[in-house]
Amino acid sequence: MASWRNSGSERAAARASPGMTDLEVLRRGAEEALPEGALEKQLAKGKPLRVKLGIDPTAPDIHLGHVVVLTKLAQFQEQGHQVVLIIGDYTARVGDPSGRDTQRPILSPEEIGANAKTFQDQAFKVLDRDTTEVRFNSEWLDMPLEELFQLMAKVTVARLLEREDFTKRMKADQPISSLELLYPVLQGYDSVAIRSDLELGGTDQKFNLLFARDIQRSYGVPEQSVMTLPILPGIDGIRRMSKSLGNYVGVTDPPDEMFGKLMRIPDEVMGTYYELLLGEDVPSEEPMVAKRALARRIVERFHDAEAAEAAEGRFDKVHVEHEIPDDIPEVPLAEADGVQANGGEVHLPALIAGVFGISSSEARRLISQGGVKLDGEGVPPESLDLPAVELGGRVLQVGKRRFVRLLAP
Repeated sequence: MASWRNSGSERAAARASPGMTDLEVLRRGAEEALPEGALEKQLAKGKPLRVKLGIDPTAPDIHLGHVVVLTKLAQFQEQGHQVVLIIGDYTARVGDPSGRDTQRPILSPEEIGANAKTFQDQAFKVLDRDTTEVRFNSEWLDMPLEELFQLMAKVTVARLLEREDFTKRMKADQPISSLELLYPVLQGYDSVAIRSDLELGGTDQKFNLLFARDIQRSYGVPEQSVMTLPILPGIDGIRRMSKSLGNYVGVTDPPDEMFGKLMRIPDEVMGTYYELLLGEDVPSEEPMVAKRALARRIVERFHDAEAAEAAEGRFDKVHVEHEIPDDIPEVPLAEADGVQANGGEVHLPALIAGVFGISSSEARRLISQGGVKLDGEGVPPESLDLPAVELGGRVLQVGKRRFVRLLAP
């Protein structure tokens, strides 16, 4: 396979250990490759595979949980296989029921379009943009009713209800919409349309990935093999990483925030992070040392080495030396939200909301919980309005990692 390997690609962070074969690199960190032995047979033919990943743009940003499967996809790309990234602009209208006990909300076409653009930009922090084939499944799923009827005639409701999510909801007497039953059928047809040889996905996608083989078979298309990847736990170490749960690390997070979040992961899940994000075993060092190394490498991956070094330095100043960082943003009070027209008083919740991009109610909650400081001193819960002259030149801190210096009006 050396004759068609990509040369010089450095997109995938998980590297092969010395002496690992191509297959060992591809299988490392994967949960399952099904049917057993199928991938090996495909690779033995010496031809590049069409490797599919489908993503519904239901949210604008991606986090390290998405990076797990994207990294595996990049490893296939590095070995010369054709990566096909399917943006599920059509299936996003239906909503994937995987891992859900309720129906997903339906997004507008405008939301889906905006999310799709952002997602692609972020995905190419991991994948090679030039060699990735990007397709939108509305190309083939926006089909005449007659073709949809033909597709639906190839599956049975009994087969669809085999999936664990539906079984649990039926036992709990929770509703299942007909749209949700349609989802795995449409996702399966994606594999027919692009003639995929292999599809990747999380372990929660196992039913959908295998079901696509049924759809391919019914259309006389060679059946794909499937590879499932473990679900990355969030920084709480318990639940899956999710933006809605607030336990995520976004690939576009600022370096300081990214480093700080990664330093919060429990020691017990460090092995999972090393394996799934770096393709390595945890170093035989003190947990704090290994965690710092992980945080530096992830920040360096999505920013650069200089940003990683600076983020670690600022982390130490705040959390080890308990000092205020030197290089923090400056905010002129004359231009900030919450300042009276005459420059007299400042409504602190409005100021915090405008400066840090949170809601005023969240700002009030942080103040009441002691999460807001001025020059390192906690702001009393009753101090919602302060004279502007008392704030000029002071450092406003929200939480542990967010600082700004307020400039006098």
